[in-house]
Amino acid sequence: LIEQDIVSCAEVTANPPDRCYYCKKVIFNMIMKAAAEDGYTVLLDGTNASDDAGDRPGMKALQELQVKSPLRECGLSKEGGLFTWDKPSYACLATRIPTGCEITAEKLQKTEAAEDFLFSLGFSDFRVRMMPNGAARLQLLENQLSLLMEKRAEILNELKKHYPAVLLDLEVRG
Repeated sequence: LIEQDIVSCAEVTANPPDRCYYCKKVIFNMIMKAAAEDGYTVLLDGTNASDDAGDRPGMKALQELQVKSPLRECGLSKEGGLFTWDKPSYACLATRIPTGCEITAEKLQKTEAAEDFLFSLGFSDFRVRMMPNGAARLQLLENQLSLLMEKRAEILNELKKHYPAVLLDLEVRG
């Protein structure tokens, strides 16, 4: 187990457009150091072929650090037979905070609590995004809108503990 308080990294918490680059660089440098101490010289990650490298600054850090992505290099995608083919992608919680807004442990904890709560109600493949004004914007799959309306009062009651307003994004996910 390697522990790192990524919120202590100023390049990450400033939340620039290439925040993921700095985060991956810090995390994978730590992993590489621990691996080297155990005698390992090659580091692998689970990036697959459907992960678009052009849209992900963190992949630049992986390339610079010479981290190998065997699934991606072999052209394997989730749709190509991986056991995780139907698992929704869940990006880092920091992606829920608008670029340019400072990332804090409190904001990440709010987001995690809100998403854990929605998971507990049966939602999947969704996002709770924090707006610049602090409001929560819910992005759901279209087939989950009826569940949202059914659980509306419960959701508002819980999320209003952390957010001044709870908004529904009508441009549904997927």
